Amino acid sequence: MTINPRKMPIGIQDFEDLRQRGFVYVDKTAYVYRMAAEGKPYFLSRPRRFGKSLFLSTLKAYFQGKRELFEEGSGQTRLAIADLETEWIEYPVFHIDLSGNEYRNLEGLELALDSNLRFIERQWERDPADTLASTRFLGLIRRACERSGRKVAVLIDEYDKPLLETMEDAGLNEDIRRGLRAFYGVLKAADHWLRFVFLTGVTKFSQVSVFSDLNHLWDISLEPDFAGVCGITLAELTGVFEPELRALAEYNDKSYEGILAETQKLYNGYHFSRNSEGVFNPFSILKTMASRELGYYWFQTGTPTFLIKLLQEADFDLRDFGKGIAIPAQSIYDYRIQGGDPIPLLYQSGYLTIKEYDRLTNEYLLDFPNEEVRYGFLNFLLPYYVPERGNGFSAGRFVKELWAGDVEGFMVRLRAFFANIPYELNEKTERYYQGIFYVLFTVMGQFVDVEVRSAAGRADAVVETRDMVYVFEFKLRGTVEEALSQIDEKGYMIPWTAEGKKLVKVGAVFDAEKRTLGAWKAVAIPT
Repeated sequence: MTINPRKMPIGIQDFEDLRQRGFVYVDKTAYVYRMAAEGKPYFLSRPRRFGKSLFLSTLKAYFQGKRELFEEGSGQTRLAIADLETEWIEYPVFHIDLSGNEYRNLEGLELALDSNLRFIERQWERDPADTLASTRFLGLIRRACERSGRKVAVLIDEYDKPLLETMEDAGLNEDIRRGLRAFYGVLKAADHWLRFVFLTGVTKFSQVSVFSDLNHLWDISLEPDFAGVCGITLAELTGVFEPELRALAEYNDKSYEGILAETQKLYNGYHFSRNSEGVFNPFSILKTMASRELGYYWFQTGTPTFLIKLLQEADFDLRDFGKGIAIPAQSIYDYRIQGGDPIPLLYQSGYLTIKEYDRLTNEYLLDFPNEEVRYGFLNFLLPYYVPERGNGFSAGRFVKELWAGDVEGFMVRLRAFFANIPYELNEKTERYYQGIFYVLFTVMGQFVDVEVRSAAGRADAVVETRDMVYVFEFKLRGTVEEALSQIDEKGYMIPWTAEGKKLVKVGAVFDAEKRTLGAWKAVAIPT
């Protein structure tokens, strides 16, 4: 197959660089025009690697009046804003980026703000009387407006990076919050000199944050009209990336329709308003199109360990991930650092997304957006819940035994996996064990069809391979015979009797004294 690949902008966050070097670009400039025309101060929360920085850079090029970047030429396609904008006025633009620094102490924040302000001061100078970051910032905005005769556009990228990096140190986090609150508070005081304000970040710490002083910002994070401002819609995927999708299909020996379905299953499903169209993770799409391989690309870029700590501190029932999690609408951006519910932060970070909205109760139903996040996140969880046996865990090793019909090998491996869990079995910890069962069997679903019980009247787990169906019932108390009898009495195997596959029921009990699986028995069902 002869392929002349187009350049995918993986890691390219500078709009001018992207356009000048001929990288593929998904046109979001209609949003730029609308936002600039309305002129409001905006805030946008989106998960990491979702195109926030590139969109902010696009705004920067627009407010700098760089019309040529939006028009045709040198292999560039004409963008939507080129047919909408007629004036192309150049404004002073302050671009502040807090993503590139470390925040191990308060000095880290001071250095980050100082570095950003020094760059702006090269053009607009510094008043020696301004010693604080906040007064320097205010003075720069005023001088730029007065000297240029035009109001200033302020673009702040990753406003919350210092807060996220210090979440496990409450004292330092509070000090940084105070520092940011003073700095960002300038945006309200300087309103007279500002043409446009745009802040991006992952989170919105509503009750403990800088936002108490920025109540004039329009938070568009849940607005349906801006649901597609970051990310890639299905229409954009099939329109912009059709050549790459066809190459991906051919390379993987699949049909175009088949590879599109797999791509949707793996990367689609993010919803950022009540009734919005789903969007794809842009980072994973670009990596897939460049490599012609489907993989867990977004998840490989790192998951903060503090999210796992929050789940453990909240004693979160892992099985709830299989049911969908209801959350009041007013709480979706209501994360509180001290004793907070981790679910809003999991949503804001992109591990959960909106699946449904109930108007009667004013609640959102949250769940994993797609398979990349589901399997990536649950795989990441296991070492923290089964520390001695979770390291180096591979669901594929379990699946190989079941694929080969080796139930004994599977159960021996399962026993070893659960050995030495650091809790005695009692009413309080039963949920802990059941949660680990849920996670373990769910991640096996990467390789075979797996159903894990999430409601009464279902077997604990059903695993379906090409030739076999296994129905598992685990007893935390009771006997193997009781587990097997329950499978029969409840009719757990009936849905699979017409499949024409070999059926095997497996009953097992947990040994409370040894803290692992005790006895088990597998029985093949005559067909």
